[in-house]
Amino acid sequence: MSTQKTARQQAGTVEENPVRIDVEKAEQIVDALNRDLASTYVLYHQVRKHHWNVEGAESGDLHDFLDQAAATLEDHADAIAERAQALGGVPVAGPAAQEEHAYVEFEGEDVYGIRDSLEADLEAYGDVIENVREHVGLATDLGDYATAELLREVLEDLEDDAHDIDHYLETDTLVQG
Repeated sequence: MSTQKTARQQAGTVEENPVRIDVEKAEQIVDALNRDLASTYVLYHQVRKHHWNVEGAESGDLHDFLDQAAATLEDHADAIAERAQALGGVPVAGPAAQEEHAYVEFEGEDVYGIRDSLEADLEAYGDVIENVREHVGLATDLGDYATAELLREVLEDLEDDAHDIDHYLETDTLVQG
């Protein structure tokens, strides 16, 4: 429970915004952004967990890749949250709210082999990619071209990292079993 006396704005609300997107349109966009934000953070925590726990012959390369991928996800989460706020919304911030809003599920605390971990990451990336792509269309349809552009940039990085994960999962490797 917060020790604050008065909330400046209630979570889940959208107010008039300085970028002149109609409040009804902004509500739809902020809802989509909050789902993207929550899902990005869930994926971030999963990728970061895999970064901490990677082992094996290719652990150095994977450790570095997963570190970069997690940093990219964190940067995108920040940009998405700031856009939601600019549209008059309240970005989802707490772990419980993020879990509630996310369209991907965290795999849990157990540690899995790196191939299984990367397969889980690739599946989660795919879910985020599909939803972000849909939200690019939503923002465009509602006339919010800045949000659409932001999400296109996020989408491009998500697709690049998913492509890299797919390459790590290939069977062609110099490591012998």
